[in-house]
Amino acid sequence: MAEPLDASGVAPLRAIGDHGIIGDLETAALVARDATIDYLCWPSLDSPTIFADLLDPGCGGAFTLQPQLDAPEHLQLYVPDTNVLLTRWMAEGGSAEVVDLLPLPDARAHPDGAARCLIRRVCVTRGTIRFSVGCTPRFDYAREVPAVDASGEGVRFVGRDLTLRMFASVPLETEAGAVVADFTLRDGESAWFVLGDDSLPRPSDAAIEADVAATTAAWRRWTSRSLYRGRWREAMTRSALALKLLTSARHGSIAAAATFGLPEATGAERNWDYRATWIRDASFTVYAFLRLGFIDEAEHFNRWAGARVMAASPDAPIRIMYAIDGSEAADEEELPHLAGYAGSRPVRIGNAAHAQTQLDIFGELLDSVYLSNKYGTAISHEGWQHVRGIVDYVIDHWHEADAGIWEIRGAHRHFLHSRLMCWVALDRAIRLALQRSLPAPLVAWAESRDAIAEDIWANFRHPEHGYFVQERGGTALDAALLMMPLVRFVSSTDPVWLKTLDAIGADLRDDGLVYRYRNADGLEGGEGAFTTCTFWYAECLARAGRMDEAQLMLGKGMAYANGLGLFSEEVDRRGHPLGNFPQALTHLAFISAAYFIDRKLDPTYRPHWAP
Repeated sequence: MAEPLDASGVAPLRAIGDHGIIGDLETAALVARDATIDYLCWPSLDSPTIFADLLDPGCGGAFTLQPQLDAPEHLQLYVPDTNVLLTRWMAEGGSAEVVDLLPLPDARAHPDGAARCLIRRVCVTRGTIRFSVGCTPRFDYAREVPAVDASGEGVRFVGRDLTLRMFASVPLETEAGAVVADFTLRDGESAWFVLGDDSLPRPSDAAIEADVAATTAAWRRWTSRSLYRGRWREAMTRSALALKLLTSARHGSIAAAATFGLPEATGAERNWDYRATWIRDASFTVYAFLRLGFIDEAEHFNRWAGARVMAASPDAPIRIMYAIDGSEAADEEELPHLAGYAGSRPVRIGNAAHAQTQLDIFGELLDSVYLSNKYGTAISHEGWQHVRGIVDYVIDHWHEADAGIWEIRGAHRHFLHSRLMCWVALDRAIRLALQRSLPAPLVAWAESRDAIAEDIWANFRHPEHGYFVQERGGTALDAALLMMPLVRFVSSTDPVWLKTLDAIGADLRDDGLVYRYRNADGLEGGEGAFTTCTFWYAECLARAGRMDEAQLMLGKGMAYANGLGLFSEEVDRRGHPLGNFPQALTHLAFISAAYFIDRKLDPTYRPHWAP
């Protein structure tokens, strides 16, 4: 993959898509194709970084592991059905590989099961190879160089608020703010490195092997629960594993992506922090988990979301996003000391959108509640009372303007997608009440639901062509309109919808690329095509019966994944990944599209459920 140029015209060492991801359901690390770990937050996914070279090469902190081989090829793959990553070097003079993992909570073999760590085990598979290692953590988003203490067991990196401990099976040397090592391995020999909590005891060789084996087995047990048996099984499994890495085992929340600050257009200002739980994205993820048979993850998130609803006030039932632990999302802050990926500044942490009004979130939330009740545990009496509170709020506010799904930073507008999801909130609440015989003023709810539908049909159409448009009284299109048949607001073959689908194809699609919208949004700089929208478009084509087009569009969308099957938020015109990575919304949109196309292509295919 060609690397983008930074502001000085020099290619950075590692492109966004040239990474794999590992994690332990509390945090996640990115591992580049050359085996450098250049992104890791500790101890949680939304904590400050300890490695951030991806955002400022040479200054952000990294964990490098390099063999002395002449022009090696770099290959990456996952141990099948796991999030254990294998990076290989292959050259005429020898070959080697490194296994990277963060042991899962129930798969840690070392004596102190509470201590968390990153394990790197390198092995020579051919020849005799000399290696050099450099571990240069930079705490607090690279604002602090930790002290290095080698006086006790292992080596300690000591900062103001964080201390990490490092062990290795080879001798380590210390430098200012760094640990280095040089060693030689022969064919079949291996070495390991462990970086983790200060309470981590020195592991034995056997404990390292046990951690690797136990974590591999734990991931395989999890993937074996999948009920999907269609033609895209390998890609589906990888997407499910990526989504699982973004979930919190402790809290049940689901992050929108693992990263912050990666640009939607190289050198531009659209650089956001996605290390939070958006109610919208997480609710869609529940839908994907349910489709694949991962009921526990769906119910865990709904318990987490239910706690947020119960803690909210009646005049604002729920916020659009939260921190991973359920607290209020962080305010937006710029990090001027970081150069930014390929010179893309400013680098931001936190997200100002957490204070926005986005009325669509109630529809996504209640849709996930409805599906979880249909295929999981029945809603409690207390939970139903809170659903009724959300419905009352939607009835009072659905007609208002908001910031919309794309979080427009400007004056509020009347977006069709927001209206649509308010309709979904009422529709799913009515369905749930009827299915569970729950008490509710169904006539009043139905009247409000129908009023929203009438408003959409009357006021959100192009004045000349009649197809649906982005906002009331406007003429611009929006890829979020592709949700209309997916949530069953309109028939997939309704003439007005088919005109809308064709208009989106003509205006927002560029071959396999689909853009969110073309009109101004109040921000400078452009953006790439939104990978999620490609899969929404493919599913809409399939639902309209245009199966040849749908399969081709799905195939083009799948080609935007990197070699490991991971999707970024966006891609540029060359198909190179942009934006935060990996992004949950894209992986779940792929799952939805592939799942539906499976059913259409093979009449004998019987998924375990078919919404």
